[in-house]
Formats: sequence, C-alpha cells, structure tokens
Amino acid sequence: MAERLILDQGFAETTMQRVAEEAGASKETLYRHFKSKDDLLLEIVLARTSDLRKALDASFASGAPLSVVLRETGRRLLERMGGASVIPLLRIVITETVRNPELGLALFTAGPDQTARRLADCLAAAKGRGDFHGEDPAMAASFYIGSVMGNATLMNLLRPVERPMTRQQIDQRVDEAVALFLARYGNPPQGLGGK
Repeated sequence: MAERLILDQGFAETTMQRVAEEAGASKETLYRHFKSKDDLLLEIVLARTSDLRKALDASFASGAPLSVVLRETGRRLLERMGGASVIPLLRIVITETVRNPELGLALFTAGPDQTARRLADCLAAAKGRGDFHGEDPAMAASFYIGSVMGNATLMNLLRPVERPMTRQQIDQRVDEAVALFLARYGNPPQGLGGK
C-alpha cells in the first residue's frame, strides 16, 4: 500500500501521515517500524529486490546446463526489471539517490552487485565442470549481464511504461546474448589461450 501511494503520488508528495492513514494505523505506529520515509522506501526496494533474487537464485542453483541458466537469468532480469511497477520505482530511487546516496547503494548492493557475484559463482562452478572456459568468472558475469541489460534499462527508464519489451523482444535479446557469451566462453576459444 505504501508502494502504491509512492508510485501514484510521487515520493516527495507522499507523507508518513498519509501512509499511516491508508494502513489504518497511527503515524506513531508507522514510525516504530520505519525511522523515516527513506527507510520506508528502502524497505519497498529491498522487498522488490528479494523477489527477483529468489527467482535468480533458483536459476543459479538449478544444476541446469549453462545455456539454460543464462537464458533463465537473462529473461528474469529483463521481465522483472522492465515491469510496469518496477520502472517507476527505479526512477524514484534514482531521483532520491541524489539526495540520499544510501538508497542507491542499498539497491545496487542487493540487486546488481549480488546478481553479478552469484552469476560469477555459477560460472566458477561451470568452469570446474568444463562448461565455462574463461579466466575471470566475475568479468564474464559482468559482460553477460551488461549484454542482456545494456540499453534496455535506459530505454525502460526513458520510454513510457505502457510500452514494455514484448516476450518476443526479450527472448530475441537474451538468445543473442547467450549465443555471444557461449561463442566466447562455452568452448575453449581459439587464439585466446585455448588449446
């Protein structure tokens, strides 16, 4: 309900009093749970990040072939990060990060940084199985996430939310990113330290 208010009215216009009224609670009760409106926004962001984190972690822990894990990861990132409720929330966090850098840092730590580290761990395990042939799993994870998200994030932030990427666009983008990734890291690369 607090998220809906913030998305409908904007962060600056949403007051703790209004959130408390919508919740059917007193302002004092709300302040017992959240020290400030920033803390409330942070909780909303972390809850959203937690949902995506669970979906991504399921992919990383699935034991599926690397190509399947990469496809699931890419699709989940694009589907969740381009959602009609995520993009407006992300816009608010970016705006408020100018005033409170901790909000942006918390989002980065719980989201993109965590995803890159867990994908790097997955790639390191794949290297042990002979499915990944890169020297630096962390760099490869960063490249993969960058190729999937790339300008899609910027497009989502700048274009109307009513025009999210279609399933076909998501699949096409992810399939291309997986193909590029596996061409470089899926087999020992010729002329780049491979045999």
